[in-house]
Amino acid sequence: MFNKIRAHLVQNAASILRSPIQLLPQTVQKKALLEGLKTVFKESLEDGDFEFLEGKWLKVSIKDLNLNWCISYEGEKLVVADKPVQEDVSFAGNLNDLVLIAGRKEDPDTLFFQRRLSIEGDTELGLEVKNLMDSVDLDLLPKAVQIAMNQLADFVHKGVQSEPAQSEVKHAY
Repeated sequence: MFNKIRAHLVQNAASILRSPIQLLPQTVQKKALLEGLKTVFKESLEDGDFEFLEGKWLKVSIKDLNLNWCISYEGEKLVVADKPVQEDVSFAGNLNDLVLIAGRKEDPDTLFFQRRLSIEGDTELGLEVKNLMDSVDLDLLPKAVQIAMNQLADFVHKGVQSEPAQSEVKHAY
């Protein structure tokens, strides 16, 4: 029973979250995104690892939530554009796939070749962004963030895994 509920929640997460997230003012979304990025990439920011993004724009899209952010690096800080800009590279995927990548339950390369993650634009810049994401040591994140990310990724991973089994059962009748 719990597996069915989990699979249903995972399968419908984007449609459940889309409206509440769209109602959040852009300034709140921007602040939350920047704080999250500063937490996750604290060490990389301190080491100056984002210099390759200076003067360039990375667009991140969560397709099934209809969310898009353009991120750059200026004056030793990450910035999020207030208005649309011409991005140099874009990463786009659905919510569940991005959660699985963040929780290290799926490899971005695998999702890319399965066409579940799209990377368009400056290939070299995209590779630098991907390598920077891969270099994040999750053990250096605050314990609460580690636990939350691991539990969410596990929940999604198990929910995604049980989806095919349910559809096979439905088709068997």
